[in-house]
Amino acid sequence: MGSVSRFAALCLLLGSTTATSVIALSTGAMAQEAFDGGTIRDIRVEGTQRIEGATVRSYLVVAPGDPFNPDRIDQSLKSLFATGLFADVSLRREGGTLVVNVVENPIINRISFEGNKRVKLEDLGAEVQLRPRVVYTRSRVQADVQRILEIYRRSGRFAARVEPKIIQLEQNRVDLVFEIDEGALTGVQQINFINNNVFDDGELREIMLTKESRWWRFLSSNDTYDPDRLRYDQEQIRRFYLRNGYADFKVLSSLAELTPDRENFFITMTLDEGKRYRFGNIEIKSDIPDLNPETLRTAIDARAGEWYNADLIESSITKLTNRLGDLQYAFINIDPLLQRNPETQTVDLVFEINESPRVFVERIDIVGNTQTLDKVIRREMLLAEGDAFSLSKVKRSEQRIKDLGFFAQDGGVEVKTAEGSSRDQSVVTVTVQEESTGEIQLGAGYSTNDGALLDFSIRQRNFRGKGQDVRLSTLLSSRTFEVDLSFTEPYFLERDLAAGIDVFRIVRDNRDTISYDLKSTGVSLRAGYPLSDRLRQRLTYTLAENTIENVRFGSSRFLIDQEGTTVTSAIGSDLLYDARDSRLNPTDGYYILLANEFAGIGGSVRYLRNRITAATYWGFFDDWVLSLTSEAGLLLGLGKPIRINDRFFLGGDTLRGFEPGGIGPRAFQLDSNGNVIDEEGDALGGKIFSRLSLELTLPIGLPDELGVKAHAFTDAGTLTKSGEEAEAGDLFRDSSSIRWSAGVGLSWRSPFGPIRLDLAYPIKKEEYDQDEVFRFSFGTRF
Repeated sequence: MGSVSRFAALCLLLGSTTATSVIALSTGAMAQEAFDGGTIRDIRVEGTQRIEGATVRSYLVVAPGDPFNPDRIDQSLKSLFATGLFADVSLRREGGTLVVNVVENPIINRISFEGNKRVKLEDLGAEVQLRPRVVYTRSRVQADVQRILEIYRRSGRFAARVEPKIIQLEQNRVDLVFEIDEGALTGVQQINFINNNVFDDGELREIMLTKESRWWRFLSSNDTYDPDRLRYDQEQIRRFYLRNGYADFKVLSSLAELTPDRENFFITMTLDEGKRYRFGNIEIKSDIPDLNPETLRTAIDARAGEWYNADLIESSITKLTNRLGDLQYAFINIDPLLQRNPETQTVDLVFEINESPRVFVERIDIVGNTQTLDKVIRREMLLAEGDAFSLSKVKRSEQRIKDLGFFAQDGGVEVKTAEGSSRDQSVVTVTVQEESTGEIQLGAGYSTNDGALLDFSIRQRNFRGKGQDVRLSTLLSSRTFEVDLSFTEPYFLERDLAAGIDVFRIVRDNRDTISYDLKSTGVSLRAGYPLSDRLRQRLTYTLAENTIENVRFGSSRFLIDQEGTTVTSAIGSDLLYDARDSRLNPTDGYYILLANEFAGIGGSVRYLRNRITAATYWGFFDDWVLSLTSEAGLLLGLGKPIRINDRFFLGGDTLRGFEPGGIGPRAFQLDSNGNVIDEEGDALGGKIFSRLSLELTLPIGLPDELGVKAHAFTDAGTLTKSGEEAEAGDLFRDSSSIRWSAGVGLSWRSPFGPIRLDLAYPIKKEEYDQDEVFRFSFGTRF
């Protein structure tokens, strides 16, 4: 009788040697003799619990009737272990019977994770491959350990450790527990460069997204080591050198070394800067008949004699492609051919245009939209079936679809063109990836105007998949309560006409600044439409009931006379020309807004309110932006007195250094002896105003990722003509003189929302104006 020992089988499982050699080592000639000679009359399987004996026999490479052969016995042993079903296997011979004794691997009853705080349980569960009711094997467990460690490495925790443990249960079942020590974030202690002679280490570090660990980066993750981010940084450095003339630049190596305590990395990049080149001869060659390449010369940004710049080559190809795309050459291919001349340190450039027929749009397909209706996407397309192909229109259409805001920001909209049924036909495919368009927002903040703020809104931006916008919003502060229900149909009557309705209720406690409370309830109808790419008009009709009450004790008769309720029925027009590079953080461009409102179509008030606002922005140096904002307004009464709530007010955000309503016509109540009762008086507002603001925004030397900016500004403005007439016993002040202030500010784009602090000093003012030196605002949404 001979056998293959369990020790031999374990060695097989660990891969330390082959089965044949184990047999030789463990049993030597005895094993050879035991399994050599004779015929296998029967195969008996022992030790099975869940697995059928027939299943075990199916993995063997021998069967009854076969001769005993050590090599085939060895192969059978390997085959059984390869199934992953068994923790141990032994084979022995009892006369003419081959006995297969197995120990089954346990079944996993439950998988749990302990010690994870930074990674969610569902994320870990989705990553591991083992599942309950699956056979437990050591190799699978180790593979899952590596998957868990990879999750932590991607989040910057290279010191993480994972130890799998099993808890034995009855019926050959086990609970599998992954005990996790997450460790600290693995930071980047230092970034070094070798062979950089042109740009110093500091300049190159500024280009990188990866940053060295510093105390002020506690709100950022850019100072943790991320291999993917480091590869991106290498590409950014390469592009930086290629933009500056170094056409032969290479990153020879990028080495990230983990410190012995596994808490930080040292990153070292070895560079080969090469020589600096200028552009030499620049040519355009075309294989397209009847196309004069010289007509495309203006699309090339690169100029002979300028420093080599790879970005200029890319932008030139884009412009050439767009120009040819607008000429119906949809599937054009432009190859930039470079010829380096090391002796003159110049690069000759040839844009080679391959032949292509004129193309028409055969079909537009829209895929990926499960909620949004096809027509909502299709109406943003500037092309239709049968139109001449235009690449610029395709790209503008893609941007218009992205601007809907219904799809994922990264890769959620992709417009591709492919050849149709013939070479002169194109199929345009719009692929979208929808995301949730429902929003619930809760906001909190503080301002010197309203004190503590709390606002709540619920919104659906793609109601019923038709692109309709439905919103309910509220604002609550110590001085204001507002609620607004709005509905917008972006394509009313199937035209590019955004029509909407607002129903609102506003209650404002103005007694601290303008000496009365205001309640307003009403409805507003609006319609907006484009007149050109940058010019847009919006028309509105507003019907509102306004009530002035709770006039502060000691107020002048001018305010007391304002108490009561009026009805406003007004139509308005806003005409906006916007040429800014960004609406949120403009650094270049300008905008002009002309707003007019006429009240008097019914109601109890009549006026014509006119306002014009213009602003321009200049960017210079690094992140330095100079802005100039000017505004003027004229309010005309049309046969009826103008109510105080319809007048203009200046101060606060509109004229820093002065309180809201702090300048302009003011009335003071006198007692019987002619003494002023309230030295602050009552702000009455005015019918004519103008203001000018000049502001410089600049960095203060802190890292850009902190989002801290400094501001220096000067504001000037005037407000006059309240329309009130003084009588005996009134103390009434009104001057059209220019008020002027200057100050500095600090803003922080914090993770909790924008924070701004301004200190302003009135340089020129009237003695009755109300100052406000300090102004602070904070707000966020979560």
